[in-house]
Amino acid sequence: MDNINIPELVERLGSDEDAVRKMAVFKLQSNIGDPSFADVFIAEGGLTKLRYLTLRATGNTLAYSLTSFSRLLEVDKGWEYVNQELVERVVELVVTHPLVNILRGAMAVLVAIVSHPHTSLSKASQPDAFGFRALKPAIAIYSQFLEMLVSRLSSPDHALCTNALQLINSLMRDAISSDSDLEWPKFIRKLQELGVIKVVYSMMQSAALQDLAHPLLEFQALTKVLLRKWRDIPVDLGNQDHRRALKSIHIASNPEKVSDNYEEDDGIRRRHNPEKWRRLGFESETPSWEFEEVGFLGMMDVADYVKKNEDGFQKLLLEQSAQPAEERCPIVRSSLAVTAILYEHFEIDKSDIEDAKGYLALESRANVDKIFKPLILQWSRLHTAGLQAFLRLWKATGAEGEDFTKIFELVRILLEAVVGGAIRTKDISEVEEELAEFDYQRLRELQMELFEMTYEDTWGQHLRQVRDELSLETLQFIKEQRIRCLLAGAWFPNHGYKSETGPITKEDLKRSTPLSYRYVRLSHNRRYLHYADFPIRGEIEPTLESLSERIDLSLVTSVASNISSTTPNSDTDTDTASSNSTLKGTLSHSTPKATLPSTTKITILGYLRDSTANSRGSNSHSANHNMNTNNNNKTHSRTSSRTHHSQQKEEHPLLTLHPPTPILASEWLDGLLMLLNQQPITSETNKLIRVVSDYGLKIRLLNVRFEGRGGYGVGLGVNGEIEMPKIPTREGLDEDYYYEMAGG
Repeated sequence: MDNINIPELVERLGSDEDAVRKMAVFKLQSNIGDPSFADVFIAEGGLTKLRYLTLRATGNTLAYSLTSFSRLLEVDKGWEYVNQELVERVVELVVTHPLVNILRGAMAVLVAIVSHPHTSLSKASQPDAFGFRALKPAIAIYSQFLEMLVSRLSSPDHALCTNALQLINSLMRDAISSDSDLEWPKFIRKLQELGVIKVVYSMMQSAALQDLAHPLLEFQALTKVLLRKWRDIPVDLGNQDHRRALKSIHIASNPEKVSDNYEEDDGIRRRHNPEKWRRLGFESETPSWEFEEVGFLGMMDVADYVKKNEDGFQKLLLEQSAQPAEERCPIVRSSLAVTAILYEHFEIDKSDIEDAKGYLALESRANVDKIFKPLILQWSRLHTAGLQAFLRLWKATGAEGEDFTKIFELVRILLEAVVGGAIRTKDISEVEEELAEFDYQRLRELQMELFEMTYEDTWGQHLRQVRDELSLETLQFIKEQRIRCLLAGAWFPNHGYKSETGPITKEDLKRSTPLSYRYVRLSHNRRYLHYADFPIRGEIEPTLESLSERIDLSLVTSVASNISSTTPNSDTDTDTASSNSTLKGTLSHSTPKATLPSTTKITILGYLRDSTANSRGSNSHSANHNMNTNNNNKTHSRTSSRTHHSQQKEEHPLLTLHPPTPILASEWLDGLLMLLNQQPITSETNKLIRVVSDYGLKIRLLNVRFEGRGGYGVGLGVNGEIEMPKIPTREGLDEDYYYEMAGG
């Protein structure tokens, strides 16, 4: 401003030479946004000349003039020169002019006019000077204005797209807030017919989102406003549109007339089915009250589904009519439930424009992707997919009328998982496919996880304390179970590689048939490990007295193994079989489902008592295993206060076992470790500990009363709200009762 002579600039705006006017208005557009500059400019009479150029100029001069005028309006000045002639001229440019730079300025002017927050004085003197009403006379002349405006959204010029979407947003907001209840729905319907939803949906998923962030975010917020406004409209059968929508649902169902006909003077009068509305899924024959929660939005969703799926709707009704009454899925109620779920999921009641702009200021792509929810623009298709999922789950679970709330909960979790977990660029067709193919068992797992989170939120500190207690109890329980496996005894093959005629060959290494069998069993006092080798595996388990060798466990220092902590086939069946082996005590006689390689081994290490034992131990095992030279062996040492033993004596292998199955390997390795007061290491045992602990927690929770939760609970109603349990009344009871002494 300091370097510009404003009186001279105003004089140049009125020059007869187009080049002079063009240069003057070019300088003006970059300075007019300064309020102090604008005041001096208006005082010098520049506004009259600028308005003249806006109405009469062409080419770049016109483009610069429109930009300057829009920026002047943005600083809330020059409104006295906004009249119908100016509006009509700008609307004409939007419809007829092809140049992008002129279209940008023209739309910016219209955005300012439509969005202008007029005061009560201006409203009284010029009620139609601002807002959408200011454009209606011009739009009546140029009827293709809205169509051209929507087409500009597909322009490759991002600035033009931004201005076009800002103008659409301004028109929508003003129409919703100012027009009568009969006018704004027609305008919104017109925009939808022109394809604005489809275009904006594509823009939200495009890579150019950052450039269009603010108008797209405003459009998303306006979509929420529209959904909320439709939801807040109560269904009134006295309203012609509401009555017509409900009638269209009934007609689309292909209703049958009842056979109860009777003659009258004016012909035959036929009575409708007494279950006219209940056969469609209403709870009664007065359907209007059932829309109380979701309002006219729910009726629109039902009508839209029926209109687009009329044949499927009729087929579905025929299928339901063949079912017993208690097994029929209430289709309309299901539709209204899906509407309520989507309404809650997208947080329609929450206006988050300012919060979202704060996120955008961070210029983080992750935040941008989190804020934008393009799927909200596909409300109709989401509702249809959600309703189909509701019907599928009803059929898959064999639900009855009293299970409606349970299916509602499953569908809510399903939509949260699929729609809530969808990234911004995920197409609606992929969401529809995922909803249709989502596994029911996975859905049940999600439901249980949600319940656990609810429990955690309600009793977090108490649950952690209970879990700690149960973990200790479970560890002791599993320790006893594993040790009892040792007490029961087991057969182990001895895989030798000695050849009778010469050196060891590849065939010897590949040999799977054991040379002999070793039976090992823990003594009843748990102080000795008895064992003996047999040429064949006997049908009857040997007694402790028949086992010629034994190991004093007080001399055992560690247990070495090459068993991985993630042994294959460590699934639930394995755990079940492992836990059952204690009850049967005959695991060694059962046919294993899976076998381990013959090189799998468990080596018990310790100190030799004397030289005789040393010699005997060495001779006994040298033919059956390598002397612990495998680098894959994992040694689990015993902690002892007598450290001088480790300094004076050498550790030797006392016994080597080759477990043939993962179950046997887990039981004996972890059993030996826990016998030495060490922690288990195999995945089977650790999973078994988790399973037993989880079941213990669930059993503890069964004893929790509702009134002990401090007002919280996990019983969810149709709205997703906590429901208090119903307390039974004493109606119909007599004096014949008894007291329950157990106090359950």
